[in-house]
Amino acid sequence: MSASRAYAAGGIGMDHDTMRRATAEFFGTFWLTFGGCGAAVLSAAFPELGIGFLGVALAFGLTVLTMAYAVGHISGGHFNPAVTLGLWSGHRCATRHVLPYIGAQVIGAILAAGVLYSIASGKAGWIPNGFASNGYGELSPGKYGLAACLITEFLTTFFFLFIIIGTTSKGAAVGFAGIPIGFALVLIHLVSIPVTNTSVNPARSTGPALIAGGDYLGQLWLFWLAPVVGAMAAGALARWLYEPADIVETTVVEKQAAV
Repeated sequence: MSASRAYAAGGIGMDHDTMRRATAEFFGTFWLTFGGCGAAVLSAAFPELGIGFLGVALAFGLTVLTMAYAVGHISGGHFNPAVTLGLWSGHRCATRHVLPYIGAQVIGAILAAGVLYSIASGKAGWIPNGFASNGYGELSPGKYGLAACLITEFLTTFFFLFIIIGTTSKGAAVGFAGIPIGFALVLIHLVSIPVTNTSVNPARSTGPALIAGGDYLGQLWLFWLAPVVGAMAAGALARWLYEPADIVETTVVEKQAAV
């Protein structure tokens, strides 16, 4: 990549390619948070429509599925700090992309939560309640304790990353990774909505927690810690499970694109 296409952003060197990737991550995470949390905050408020847990779970899965095809070819379609760190742990994401991706993801989720709040608050008498935030103990939908919620978030994120890495490795069906990944997220929500309201995504948890405030913010640490550790464990396992030739390294793709 020529020097004319590189520039400094906020004192951090960010080339044109990294900015494109970060922008894709911003829009992807915005859509995930707006679509998924929007289904929970807006549509689930009308039980007569029958959306329920299944509808919310499908909404989250569909946001990932649609954006994976829209911008996945630009950034890899992470839309989730845990996914970025898990792929980095598995040598699937270049180190120089980690912070720009996570920054874009968190900003996208926060802005999406803000837009969603501005829409939801337009209804007379609307009360935010938990605003699709995640929680444990009294803030858990099913009143599950800290240990149960920690285990749930660790395991679901671990398997989410395991599926992502497996379906995007060499030998997997080309062009179809977004489908199993999207359905995996649907299944994860069906299992864990009653437990934690389903995070597996620290950015998605951060946006709504900032709106809900109070104890939801105080419990946000769990929804960074457990997903990140689970994702990085999956990445580490993938390095051992898959032969090096079966893993498409981000750095290799970048070198080919720069030629």
